[in-house]
Amino acid sequence: MLTKNLHSLLLAAAPLLLGVQLGAIRAARAEGGTVIPEEARPRGMVLLMERVVAGGKQAIGVYGITPDAQQPGVFRVKVWDETPNNVVVRNETIRCSKEEPLRVTSDGTYLFVRSLNPGGPITPANRIDHLVWWATCVPEHGGKDPATLKSVARQLGYTGTLVESEQVLPGGGGGRR
Repeated sequence: MLTKNLHSLLLAAAPLLLGVQLGAIRAARAEGGTVIPEEARPRGMVLLMERVVAGGKQAIGVYGITPDAQQPGVFRVKVWDETPNNVVVRNETIRCSKEEPLRVTSDGTYLFVRSLNPGGPITPANRIDHLVWWATCVPEHGGKDPATLKSVARQLGYTGTLVESEQVLPGGGGGRR
């Protein structure tokens, strides 16, 4: 069941959750050129994860973090999702509150509203959520392994005992590009 605050957050975030490909990469492909995604990374991007996969590198980073003018503690962030032959940039919404920290993201077909527990257990299923959350809400810890930030979370007032959950909602902009 959506709370009133979460409902307003989703309404504000929905138009921003379109998965969009970087204009420079799209333009280069249209002209028959090739672009190496790693070389197209935006200035100021905080690299959260990078690993070698078949054909090159996979990387995730964040940049363009801006506070929401209407909702204190809510931020808009661009999440760079790079594979060897493609880049998708998602506009996401992050809430940093101690009571209801969350990440709202999309795969182009569905919206994912993930309630988070900063300072709680980190698993393969929630690692990227926490990497994005820390880089957005506590930028000085962006890119650090969230499993090592439990004491920092406690110092900031997060209990580490919140229940994590995920709501999947239809919407999100009509597909990954």
